[in-house]
Amino acid sequence: MLTKLWSFRGRYRILHLTWFAFFLSFVVWFNLAPLATALKEDLGLETSQIRTIAICNVALTVPARIIIGMLLDKYGPRITYSLLLMYAAIPCIGFALAQNFSHLVISRLALSIVGGGFVIGIRMVAEWFPPKEIGLAEGIYGGWGNFGSAGAAFTLPTIAAWLTFGSGDVLNWRVSIALTGIIAALYGVFYFFNVLDTPPGKTYQKPKCARGLEVTTPKDFLFLVLMNIPLTGVLCLLGWRLSKVGFLSTSQLYIVWLVLLGLYAFQTYNCWITNKELIAQEKHYPPSDRYKFSQVAILELTYFVNFGSELAVVSMLPAFFENTFGLSKTMAGMIAASYAFMNLVSRPGGGLISDKLGSRKLTMTVLTVGMAIGYLTMGNVKGSWWLPAAVLLTMLCSFFVQAAEGSTFAIVPLIKRRVTGQIAGNVGAYGNVGAVLYLTLYSFLPEGAIGDKIFFEVIGVTSMIVAFICAFFLKEPEGSFAEHHEGEEEVQIESHTLFAEE
Repeated sequence: MLTKLWSFRGRYRILHLTWFAFFLSFVVWFNLAPLATALKEDLGLETSQIRTIAICNVALTVPARIIIGMLLDKYGPRITYSLLLMYAAIPCIGFALAQNFSHLVISRLALSIVGGGFVIGIRMVAEWFPPKEIGLAEGIYGGWGNFGSAGAAFTLPTIAAWLTFGSGDVLNWRVSIALTGIIAALYGVFYFFNVLDTPPGKTYQKPKCARGLEVTTPKDFLFLVLMNIPLTGVLCLLGWRLSKVGFLSTSQLYIVWLVLLGLYAFQTYNCWITNKELIAQEKHYPPSDRYKFSQVAILELTYFVNFGSELAVVSMLPAFFENTFGLSKTMAGMIAASYAFMNLVSRPGGGLISDKLGSRKLTMTVLTVGMAIGYLTMGNVKGSWWLPAAVLLTMLCSFFVQAAEGSTFAIVPLIKRRVTGQIAGNVGAYGNVGAVLYLTLYSFLPEGAIGDKIFFEVIGVTSMIVAFICAFFLKEPEGSFAEHHEGEEEVQIESHTLFAEE
């Protein structure tokens, strides 16, 4: 696969077009961070308000990934990704036109939906690549697409400076943010006309009902309902956080909580509709058609600690290096960017290791242990350390974090193909649950070395717990290294001229 990767034919063409769609969605999703200082100065915001907007940036990504997973399984990745990218222009322009804190919060909540785009490409790539290559393919999709956050950090301040037309110190953050949405929308149109959901001659498998995740045993239904609680709980936490900065009154907070409980009840009802024949014992799945939801739950936890910690750490790392080593903001930002830069190799590397090692379970366990050790060690970094050693430690830790992300999604498409979108949505949503919880914890910790130490050590300990769960309860997926997906007949696509690999 590595030798053909640089071609722009067949399934590699789909891979490149899709990772770039994800890249643009990440540029849009993270277009606030590099311009936050200019935004704060322009609108006279307080630090607590900027932190609240940052949390809003990941909030609705949680339900968005669930809903997008349902739409994805029903309508396919081509139309779903195209519409999401076109939608991105609306909240970007809304955010660019905002005149006060309330406008910023509302438009940022709407923009956080774009972060759900990740799950779409997971299924698209899974449709085009066989199980034996899926780790590297999904790793490239996730890693190179994830680099959009670093791309935004490095390009948007420069673009904003150009767009001031020599007017002085004020960065034109408004036009820069609007521009990212417009570019994403244009690419959405291009993407629609240049990809297919599946290789020619291959059938796109859909669940009979996409209103909720299909499970195959009554016990798994109860497990599903239980694991959905944190997805609503983290939104309740966000509502509480918004009340603390004065965006919501106490009565409004109670109304928000009531609405969220109603949404959880509605989600549970939809899951029951999808599985009611199973629950009533009117339907029985043959052993060959069953899957264990416990495996989905474990992958949700792995993504909670790896991607959740990445989102949280990226937001605090510049300040960590600035305060710990007395660096300038520019230098601290450049060093902190090394964490995101590792995505180019780390996530594909994790997927490749998962493909080559011969055990996806062992890969997941080892990488999570490495991540835990990395964070526990970062908790002991002090200003007396040699700076290059601290940078190398950060890059090593980020390798394990992002490789573990790649390993997670080397397993996700192999659990149950026809509901891959919803499984990816659930697992992906837990990454955002982790981010919100870690960021909320960080907001309560004291500023400085003590708070940073506790923050890293909490992530390290939770990662070690999840590694233990992987070691003893994660199962190796059937057909992990097969030539074809479960239930899929061999299809020769090389003869089709449109997508011929030659």
